[in-house]
Amino acid sequence: MTVPSENPWSVRGGTAAGTGPATGRLVGRERELDVVHGLLTDTGGPRLVLVRGERGAGRSVFVRAVAERLRTEGALVRAVSCVPGDGARPFLLALRLVMAVEERRPAEALRAAGRGDGTVMAALLRAALARPAGVVVVLDDLHHADADSLALLAGTDLAEVPSGVRLLASAVGRGDGTPLRLAGVEGAHTVALSRLTPDGTSAVVTGRLGAVPDTGLARRVRHLTRGLPGAVDTLLTEWGRQGAIRVADGHAFVGVRTPTPVLRDGDRFLRALDALGEPCRTVAGALSILWPLGVRAVALIAGSAGLAAGQVRDAIGALIGAEIVEELPGLDGGAQGWTFAVPLVAHALRERLGPLERSRLSATAVETLWSDADAAGTASGARPPTTVGLDAADAVAYLADRIAEAGTLVERARAAAELTAAAERLHPDAEGRGMLRWCQAAGHLVERPADRVPALQRYAVAAYFAGDFWSARTIAESILRNRPDLVGPLQLQETATLLTAATADDLDWRTLSRLATEQWWDELALPVLATTTGRALALCLLARWREALDLLARTEPVWTTGIRARANPACFRDAAELALGRPEGFRRSLAVPEAPHIGPDHAYTLTVTKFDELLNGGDLHAGEALLAAQGLAPEVLPRSGLFLRHQLRGEWDEALEPSRWMLANNQFHTPAIDKYLIPARTAAILLARGRVTSARRVIDSVRAPEEGPPEHSLDAVQAAVLRILGDPAGAERSLRRGLDAAGAHGQVAGTDELWAALAELLTEAGRTAEATACLDRLEHISEQMGTGRTRLCHLLASARVLRQDSPAIAGERLREAVELARARSQPYETAVTLVAAADAGAGPPTLLREAYELFGRCGAALDRFHTRTAMRAAGITVPGRKQATVESELLLATLIAEGLTNRQIAMVLRLTEDAVANRLSRLFARTGLRSRTEVVTAVLNGHRARGVLSHA
Repeated sequence: MTVPSENPWSVRGGTAAGTGPATGRLVGRERELDVVHGLLTDTGGPRLVLVRGERGAGRSVFVRAVAERLRTEGALVRAVSCVPGDGARPFLLALRLVMAVEERRPAEALRAAGRGDGTVMAALLRAALARPAGVVVVLDDLHHADADSLALLAGTDLAEVPSGVRLLASAVGRGDGTPLRLAGVEGAHTVALSRLTPDGTSAVVTGRLGAVPDTGLARRVRHLTRGLPGAVDTLLTEWGRQGAIRVADGHAFVGVRTPTPVLRDGDRFLRALDALGEPCRTVAGALSILWPLGVRAVALIAGSAGLAAGQVRDAIGALIGAEIVEELPGLDGGAQGWTFAVPLVAHALRERLGPLERSRLSATAVETLWSDADAAGTASGARPPTTVGLDAADAVAYLADRIAEAGTLVERARAAAELTAAAERLHPDAEGRGMLRWCQAAGHLVERPADRVPALQRYAVAAYFAGDFWSARTIAESILRNRPDLVGPLQLQETATLLTAATADDLDWRTLSRLATEQWWDELALPVLATTTGRALALCLLARWREALDLLARTEPVWTTGIRARANPACFRDAAELALGRPEGFRRSLAVPEAPHIGPDHAYTLTVTKFDELLNGGDLHAGEALLAAQGLAPEVLPRSGLFLRHQLRGEWDEALEPSRWMLANNQFHTPAIDKYLIPARTAAILLARGRVTSARRVIDSVRAPEEGPPEHSLDAVQAAVLRILGDPAGAERSLRRGLDAAGAHGQVAGTDELWAALAELLTEAGRTAEATACLDRLEHISEQMGTGRTRLCHLLASARVLRQDSPAIAGERLREAVELARARSQPYETAVTLVAAADAGAGPPTLLREAYELFGRCGAALDRFHTRTAMRAAGITVPGRKQATVESELLLATLIAEGLTNRQIAMVLRLTEDAVANRLSRLFARTGLRSRTEVVTAVLNGHRARGVLSHA
């Protein structure tokens, strides 16, 4: 069996992002820009400002930005750029400097430079610098300049030259190179450009991509570049060429398994290494693999490359001098090893090595670390030194990577075992350290077919958790078709489950429909336990609940033979019964009695599945109690669980981060009954924030073009969008479409919100009899499901329907609803309930103030706006008048950026079109923005929009 290659259609979510040009606009250097500008415009300031920084620090961009700012203020600025090769031409820089300052061509300077007359050039240079007219001369890349000119500048007492001429120079280096000695000249001042902060790095990424990087992308860019602007630019450019960066909802993502690009041969960092020649290139290449071994790398490199240890040390010293490598200080004050200044460079050097050399060096590292481990297991003293500069998880990943690279050059059995152990230790490998790669390598190292199939099974599981669903399903099907004889019944059952789940998560509904048929499984020589489990899961994933229950009932004697065999089919049965409105089995299963008997991985999967199901039903307290009972911290939840927890807790900013990632990568399904829960609730968040068009875009982007599970939750939020835009007829059609789809599958769970919305819509239209029928259906669902959410939906809907004819009953139900909502501790749900109670007079108007604060906690700008209006109508003072104005204008700007017309904005805000036009006029007058286009630009740059409005 062979391991499949990458699925060519594996990246299909979100939008591919290219990178914009690296502009001269400074990001992360604003403070330094102000400092240098102040020095050059201060009449008593230094005559020479030297900007220094390591290679890639952005010196040239910085001095150009300073020069442009001076030009816009009316200053005369001349530029002199030094390039490689200038150092071989004596007095060239001095000549260019004289010519930049003098108005006429200085023939005397040309003759003096031509004959190498330093005395005359010094006099001419001093005379040029003494010009009375103010001029700033920019000397870029001074490290390329000739030594004679630099010596003349260093020997000139600039403080004694009475002139308006100022020099702004840049040079590479953090050390004491010749250009940097100018910093010690009288009348000179040095400004060092350090590496960017994490926030500064993220700002650079935002500027290049036109989208905000998510936490994972920002962290990975920071790790590979360590905040060096030139490295950031190179990394993003290469990823952009590969189409690896995805954008969803204005945020940029890159998959954890997206390979790190290899720097091109002409890159500035590699040119610096190539300039050092041999043996530095050889030592740097070996060090890119062996550096975590610390000072022991010297002897290992010497033995590998046939060099003397002294030669290796000298080469490392040269690499440090060229700022390619840095020392790792030890506790004794000496070096415990070395690391690369830019990890992206280390990766490039490692990849430039030939496969054999990489394998040989990796085998050296593996043997060294295995020797350490063996010594630690037998020696009574302290553990021998192993790796340096790595945390525990990265140390595990380093050894696993080296084993994978070494391949058959090390002991195969031990290598396969350690690769498997590393994958298990770092499971589920959220940081993308290499679990999938290690499992693949382990499969190649195993020789016996009986051992190879389990290794491939582990690889398939790793691929699934890494989001590579195509590989997972391909491997799983290959095992089921070709070598079921080498796998036990329980493992075959798990493989069948994996195949079905991966097919659904790959959004291949057509194939999943085939997996739901008896004929497909009959083609395979599998035990009934495996075929039943795989087929039952397929039926559940297609929401064919009754068929799934019928199959499981007919085959119950097959899958109730043991705790492990029973775990998955019982879970599917409980989910099907829950979907059909019979939740008793699911509630009994929340104790997870099988957990001690099925292994930690399987128990984890079952627990997070039940957690998602509980939060699908809106039961946050029960979900958190389940985690606590199973000893799981919320941080270990998969993205779907993290999103649902944050969403119900009102932590919407935190919720949107995993949601955007899932949508961008087309991995938005949850283990819960409702497969569209993530996009539906994401759209609801966006709608509550006034992002109406964005909400519609999310809904449209995930609808299945072929037959799949019902999309009733999408229909519910789409109805909310249409209703807020003033299209009640369209909203009713959407709600009925969702109810019809759920009804066709016999589904009860998740329909409560649709019935409640439809009852309210019909009441507003005066169709009371139809609304009452909806209430009856909703009451029945509430009794069936017995959840807090269904009860709350019924209380609120019935209060709205009964408000005119039975106000006392409506008030009683609203008071009960308020009590229930507060007990459920979900801020947005509570705020909506409080507003309903206050609006109907079922509680004091001060409920609006409480709702106002809760909406603010969630960032529900649209609901907060309407609550603010209701508070003013009720005579309640709105806290923070200026803040309220800023929020209202930000909401208005957001609606403009969403592409809404004045009429649509009026509908959303419940204002007249004239009122909207007046608000727009005030917005333009207060902010200085002149058009809708400028408003859109400001909103896309969110920090700028808030700054413009809050300071207007």
